Amino acid sequence: MGFFSRLRKAEERKPIKRVLPPGLLIYAIGDIHGRNDLFDQLLDRIDRDRDQHPHEESVLILLGDLVDRGPDSDKVVERALSLSQNFDRVHHLIGNHEECMISALSGDVRALRYFIRIGGDATVRAYLRDNELYDNASFEELAELFPSHVPPTHAAFLRSGEDMVRYGDYVFVHAGVRPGMPLDCQAKSDLRWIREEFLSATTEFGAMVVHGHTISEKVEMRPNRIGIDTGAYCSGALTALGLEGSNQWVIQAYC
Repeated sequence: MGFFSRLRKAEERKPIKRVLPPGLLIYAIGDIHGRNDLFDQLLDRIDRDRDQHPHEESVLILLGDLVDRGPDSDKVVERALSLSQNFDRVHHLIGNHEECMISALSGDVRALRYFIRIGGDATVRAYLRDNELYDNASFEELAELFPSHVPPTHAAFLRSGEDMVRYGDYVFVHAGVRPGMPLDCQAKSDLRWIREEFLSATTEFGAMVVHGHTISEKVEMRPNRIGIDTGAYCSGALTALGLEGSNQWVIQAYC
């Protein structure tokens, strides 16, 4: 191998420096899944951390899957609704669980069945606040009851979510992106549901992808992606990623 070939190989292996515009401070929170106790704790830690970083604008990004599996999806959504008072900008992404909840709110029985099968039973129970009613109701009855117990503000909030947010050299999505596809051509289904093709990819995506959706014991820091879903509903650890300039750091809440 010649000198210039070795030089090109070395340049290809060199990590790409990712940066945000000056004055911008970003916090991204991974999948909450109904763990309002951890959500509250993490937001308090973010508030304290923010005081340590002088900034012109602070942004919070919720990476989706606020609901399901944990006990307090209704409280998580209510808290999320209030966060615009604490940050200059707040984004919330539509995760695959929000997508299924939105479908279930249409009153369609098949959509509700699927929603319950993937952990939506905890969400329906949270909004009904009556376990006996839930246990004794048929799917047909639940399909009618559930939408009537979800406040219109909550339903509107979930439907207003985004699929992708980009700042500087970072792009934020729920599940991931399709390798080889330009970021502005990604399908919603991939942004909300993709796993293996994205997780195993070693190629550059056009930006550092910050995502949730796939649980890992620790934050996954890869050259092309950062995964911050640490399985809050089952592990008791909810994770946020802090970003400023070229700096990256992790904040966590535990129970």
